[in-house]
Amino acid sequence: MGFTEIFVATHDEALKRAAVLDGGGPAAPGAVRIPDISDFEIEQLGDLAGAAVHAAGADYELAMVDVASDSLLGVPAAMVRALAELLSYESEGEGDVLEEVAASWAAEEDMPFGVEEARGYVRQLAQMAGGIDPNSRTGLYVWSA
Repeated sequence: MGFTEIFVATHDEALKRAAVLDGGGPAAPGAVRIPDISDFEIEQLGDLAGAAVHAAGADYELAMVDVASDSLLGVPAAMVRALAELLSYESEGEGDVLEEVAASWAAEEDMPFGVEEARGYVRQLAQMAGGIDPNSRTGLYVWSA
């Protein structure tokens, strides 16, 4: 299995980035590259994040962005919000939800990393999601090999 890269970009920038990745390009600055997972594991993370911030049941399925690239998927707004909320979500007696989501994600079947690594990935993705300005026409994108 290859890797999955998650990044923030406009639609046009995302298509250009996908072309670079399709050609075997290196990780982009600011992107999160996770080896040995696919878009499916990112959707699992979205479900876990949504449940943790009490937004379960929303559409956390990644969607094809453009026919120009079948490797490039867009992260739905509900998942972006859920990931961003992991950084500040407060809930009585539930502890650190980001930690819990990372532990649950690492425990998923066939996950190629442990809790420590998952925590780093989840924190980075939450920070990326939290930095998206709805007025900037940027979004969170997933490219999976």
